[in-house]
Amino acid sequence: MEDPPQPPPSDHRTTTIAAGVILQNGRLLLVKRRVPEGMLTWQFPAGKIELSESPEEAVVREVKKETGLAVAVTEQLRERIHPDTGVRILYFACAIRSGTAHRAAPDEVADINWVPVRDVFHYIPDGLFLPVQQYLCTTVGHPEQAAAPGGSAPDDGPVRGGLLGEPQ
Repeated sequence: MEDPPQPPPSDHRTTTIAAGVILQNGRLLLVKRRVPEGMLTWQFPAGKIELSESPEEAVVREVKKETGLAVAVTEQLRERIHPDTGVRILYFACAIRSGTAHRAAPDEVADINWVPVRDVFHYIPDGLFLPVQQYLCTTVGHPEQAAAPGGSAPDDGPVRGGLLGEPQ
């Protein structure tokens, strides 16, 4: 008799991540990974979506777990397959409901920082996913800079430099 089929092992092709984009007073919340994945060290608070939860529930849970903040999803920004990791990521704009950001999961998070939006490229030098950059530019009041520098970046690729007056 044959063994019943087993579910595929968890890998980058089957992993979906929910990431929270949290702004407060013109600053963006970033967390530093305890264990970098390639060149990725600083990122949005994020984590795997469990089978029993919606992507919105996952981002609320992961933000609380990593930063101690209770948040509410205000909008889904878009999704992509991350070009460096191959992982599917869904980005959500979140509003803080309560709490003070701190390193709530020291086994996963080495540091957290509220970064002025204009300085985000010092933390994420390869650029941001364009829909996330457009959201940030629009939200902080600079919609004229939401387009890619030179207008040549693809609709779903990262944008390097040029965010909110940052030199290219």
